[in-house]
Order: sequence, then C-alpha cells, then structure tokens
Amino acid sequence: MKKTVLLVLIGKRKESAVKLQQILTAWGCLIKTRLGLHSGVMENCSESGFLFLELYGSDTDNAELARKVSVIPGIESKLVVLEHEDE
Repeated sequence: MKKTVLLVLIGKRKESAVKLQQILTAWGCLIKTRLGLHSGVMENCSESGFLFLELYGSDTDNAELARKVSVIPGIESKLVVLEHEDE
C-alpha cells in the first residue's frame, strides 16, 4: 500500500490563501482528501493554518503540485510518501 500526502503550513493566510486556492482548484482532480485547520473564528481568526491533502495522482503530478504550492510566499510544504508491502 502507498499513501501520498502533502502537508501545508500557511502563514499570512489572508495574503497567500487566494493563490493557494487557485492552485488547489486547478489540480483538484489529484486531491482525494482535504482537511484544513486554523485557530480562531470570527473576529479572532488566525493568520496561520494547516492543510492536509491526501493525493491520488502519479508521482510526477503529485511532485508538480507540491512544487507549485511550495513557491507561494508564506507557505511551507512537504510531500510525504508512505509505503509498505501488503501482506
């Protein structure tokens, strides 16, 4: 079994979220699961956030999505591939 996830730490959400959303929309067919977390609500909304993306594409496509996300200012990301042999 193989699982590929893209972990995204977002700083300055108000500045980087629009560009990030554009990329995620364009590459949306690769995203099987998306979970976004940030602290606070309403007037206490946090400027940082965390995004967990379970990807369902080829290794090449997943790497390209990760590259596009990583060049957005204020965003740190890591592509993680976990794999083990099925018994």
